[in-house]
Amino acid sequence: MTHWTTDPEGGRARGPRGLVRAWVEVLIRPRRFFANGTSPGDQAPALTFAAVVAAAYAIGWIVADPGVVPPIAESVVLSAVVVVLVVAALAAPVGLHLTAAVATVSMIVASVERDGDGDGDGGRGWGLTTRDRAGVSETVQVVAYASAPMALAGPPIPELRLVCGAYATVLLCLGVWTVHGTTPIRTLVGGLPPALFGYGVGYRVVAAARTLFGG
Repeated sequence: MTHWTTDPEGGRARGPRGLVRAWVEVLIRPRRFFANGTSPGDQAPALTFAAVVAAAYAIGWIVADPGVVPPIAESVVLSAVVVVLVVAALAAPVGLHLTAAVATVSMIVASVERDGDGDGDGGRGWGLTTRDRAGVSETVQVVAYASAPMALAGPPIPELRLVCGAYATVLLCLGVWTVHGTTPIRTLVGGLPPALFGYGVGYRVVAAARTLFGG
């Protein structure tokens, strides 16, 4: 899951310009983005993208509510910088790969169907079908790029976080459908658990929903 190829096939452009372009494209043209912007082994720009999104989320939260910053250093500004760096350098990569692991397991579950001997011939019983599924690397990229709306969800406004989380979930399911070629039902089975874990828990969308609906 953490292996990167030195010469990936296709994938996203590097650098700040590539990040901004990817962010805009995945928000407004997600299906085309996932079809053309993910590539086997090209995880480096996706990981950078996820780190930048997480950093933007943290910065938005800190600016809107400075009291959320723990007293790590004597200066509030320095403490805020440390928090953002920890989020971008540690929390984002760990969260991305944990969410991608949930997505991978979900995709395996979504691929199980009735097949007597497990060879995909449609016989009686239960088996695992592989069809033309993409690999784990593409799953990591889908999870990372689908988090794009969460860059705007930093301010602790429940309605904003809920809308951003809902859109991120739609993007993740659309990415799973586009990249892995799943059916609608399997798309939901494969996409909803990682979205709930990564965006719902990691970006506190579930907490926002509980605040709004009094759960």
